[in-house]
Amino acid sequence: MKHLNVIGMAILTVLSGASSHADEVAIRKTIAERLPAFPKIDEISRTPVHGIYELRVGTDVLYVDENGDHLIRGEIIETKSQGNLTEARVAKLAAIDVASLPLNDAIVWKQGTGVRKLVVFADPNCGYCRRFERDMLSVSDVTVYTFLYPVLGTDSREKSRDIWCAKDKALAWRAWMLDAIQPARATGGCDTAVLERNLALGRKHRITGTPALVFANGKRIPGALSAEQVRKELAGAG
Repeated sequence: MKHLNVIGMAILTVLSGASSHADEVAIRKTIAERLPAFPKIDEISRTPVHGIYELRVGTDVLYVDENGDHLIRGEIIETKSQGNLTEARVAKLAAIDVASLPLNDAIVWKQGTGVRKLVVFADPNCGYCRRFERDMLSVSDVTVYTFLYPVLGTDSREKSRDIWCAKDKALAWRAWMLDAIQPARATGGCDTAVLERNLALGRKHRITGTPALVFANGKRIPGALSAEQVRKELAGAG
């Protein structure tokens, strides 16, 4: 009897997998026929909600019924735990492995022991980035890796070039962001290709604005956080 139960469970697992695959095929077919301009679907997977599937497009998440008849934009909240399943899923998809980042292309500065790590994508003409830099003055024991990410215009690119080519990059960056001291104009002989690499890196990770923060655990947060919020995230990042 025990062996029969095991066989029965195995059959149910196979049938469930086959059903899931059939639903995925049907969903892809329906979406392609009815919404030809719909972006490429990277993944279709079941959700805890019966009959509802997740459509993953990059790091964006949408939902659809098993036939592809209804497309849903919204969030799934689990009432028992009151957890936001959509928010947790998107955070996981958007996470960035800090160890995989080319940190040699970043400006590095630290306070205190520098034991905690924080990555920032920032534009020198970004007002929120400037406010963030000021708030960071009160955050201790942190090493900050700043990727110059000039997305706000031509002047942003020029300032980024001058800061990157300065003898002391960190000093030039902080002097500009904290005290509005213009960096000396770059005179050549400097690897400015780093700016293109940073832009490509940002596009790869779908970073659309500055500042964009990445903590050691991979968690990404768009926008400027207060010093207290940064301390909280650093503590949680391990």
